[in-house]
Amino acid sequence: MEINIKSIESIRDAAREFINLIGDARVFAFYGKMGAGKTTFIKAICEELGSKDVITSPTFSIVNEYQVLSSLLPPPSSTIFHFDFYRIKKLEEVYDMGYEEYFYSGALCLIEWPELIEEILPDDAVRVNIIEQEDGSRTITF
Repeated sequence: MEINIKSIESIRDAAREFINLIGDARVFAFYGKMGAGKTTFIKAICEELGSKDVITSPTFSIVNEYQVLSSLLPPPSSTIFHFDFYRIKKLEEVYDMGYEEYFYSGALCLIEWPELIEEILPDDAVRVNIIEQEDGSRTITF
């Protein structure tokens, strides 16, 4: 699948399209260079799902939890876990945080910098690539 984001003004439309296409998948690994728009797109997804929480990158906390009011996701997916593994130095840090309780909870898990934890991603994790184009638009493939 491919979604094109022509400008920041159309990101919410892209997030809605993404939500409509995710089906039963619950773990999404977002790949992209620094500044590609991973956090911005995840924020738009959470907002489109009805979260009233402040959505920020969990760069220092590793994981943020958001509540959503949307009926677009079946329970227990009224919770979104947003991960940012950029600052992980050793995989043991992820083991220590109890990653399995998050990844296998049935809640929506949105992961930034998954390349740092590849070996423990669930087999059914959906790989989402965000690529910035020369004109500043973004292409999302999954």
